[in-house]
Amino acid sequence: MKRKFPPVAWILIAMVIGIVIGHMIFTNFPDKKAAAEMAGYISILSDIFLRLIKMLIGPLVFSTLVVGIAHMGDASAIGRVFFKSMAWFMSASLVSLLLGMVLVNLFQPGADFGLPLPEIGTATNLATGKFTLKDFIAHMVPKSFAEAMAHNEILQIVVFSMFFGIGLAALGEKGRVLFDAIEQLSHVMLKITGYVMKLAPVAVMAAMAATVATNGLGVLLKFAVFMGEFYIALAVLWCVLIFAGFLFLGPRIGRLLKLIREPFMISFATASSEAAYPKILDALDRFGVKRRISSFVMPLGYSFNLDGSMIYCTFAALFIAQAYGIELSLGTQITMLLVLMVTSKGIAGVPRASLVVIAATLNQFNIPEAGLLLILGVDSFLDMGRSATNAVGNSIASAVVAKWEGALLPEAEAAANAERLDAEAAAAAQAGAQANPHAAHA
Repeated sequence: MKRKFPPVAWILIAMVIGIVIGHMIFTNFPDKKAAAEMAGYISILSDIFLRLIKMLIGPLVFSTLVVGIAHMGDASAIGRVFFKSMAWFMSASLVSLLLGMVLVNLFQPGADFGLPLPEIGTATNLATGKFTLKDFIAHMVPKSFAEAMAHNEILQIVVFSMFFGIGLAALGEKGRVLFDAIEQLSHVMLKITGYVMKLAPVAVMAAMAATVATNGLGVLLKFAVFMGEFYIALAVLWCVLIFAGFLFLGPRIGRLLKLIREPFMISFATASSEAAYPKILDALDRFGVKRRISSFVMPLGYSFNLDGSMIYCTFAALFIAQAYGIELSLGTQITMLLVLMVTSKGIAGVPRASLVVIAATLNQFNIPEAGLLLILGVDSFLDMGRSATNAVGNSIASAVVAKWEGALLPEAEAAANAERLDAEAAAAAQAGAQANPHAAHA
């Protein structure tokens, strides 16, 4: 049997091609306006891909989550999974924030920065309204399900789906017809998702080309120390997350990491953890996580478990303070960490969310907001690492919660399930190939 070229290899090739194309545009069009205009046209491909993913996320989360909750059966099981998930999310967020604080103090990337600092008071054009716990709690509950779907408010969709799923489960046999319809909807959404994901390499190439064409590779040299130390911090966080996963999953964590390579690369190249959501669900299926757990934990994770964004918040905020020579006591830094712990929970779905949270936090601690202009040029490259880390964190969280709930298949059963999924995918591809000639004659 001919060996199939792995999807992750296509992603890597697309990234390299995108970097080459972007570098050629940046060097051949020294006028930044012209380069940015070309990058805008190239990014249409990645924008379309991300729009398609966003188009699917709402119905996909709703249908899979409702089916998963209805399968759980009773509210006590749902509450148990919810609190176990939140315990993991809060612990992971605190570790991420603390790790960022420790490493930025250790590395001191802002000390003797060597580049001109933006003048204090320079506008950053970022909305810096203060995030409060009260606003966040109120925002959790949707005013309208249609509005939540229209704006892709994942957390609000999760809240509505929980109520809907519990109500549907309570109906018992009376709700069987509706349950079957929603289950079929979930299958349809997953099928459409499979078609959209075939565009991933093209989207990755376009995203990389547009980023490099706009910023150039030279900007990486200027911020090499800051970026290098931040990615070292991310690598340390990955090790901590993997070790935590190993404590609960044992050597099987290696299998999980192998399965999430493709979604990891997609989220890295597109700087969007949402783009990897469908692929992570598929990877968790193959790992042996029952869908009733993954469809519940994953959407929650996208609101509460953004580990990459957490570590960036403390790292970037303290970097800016260092660059301006502002000394912050340990007590002040811990206070900042706790503030970020609360405010960061409202950032899901907010454009350039991490920057908005950092800007609001800087204002509260009298650190020049203009310092954000220092990192805006490389934020796209940093966002890649943040998004990929979020994907890793949510994958491990889902697997661990499944283990706690006894909803993780043994390795042999998981392998058999993965083979079945591969066989179904191959059969579907073959059926599609056979259908094409007939379509051509029609």
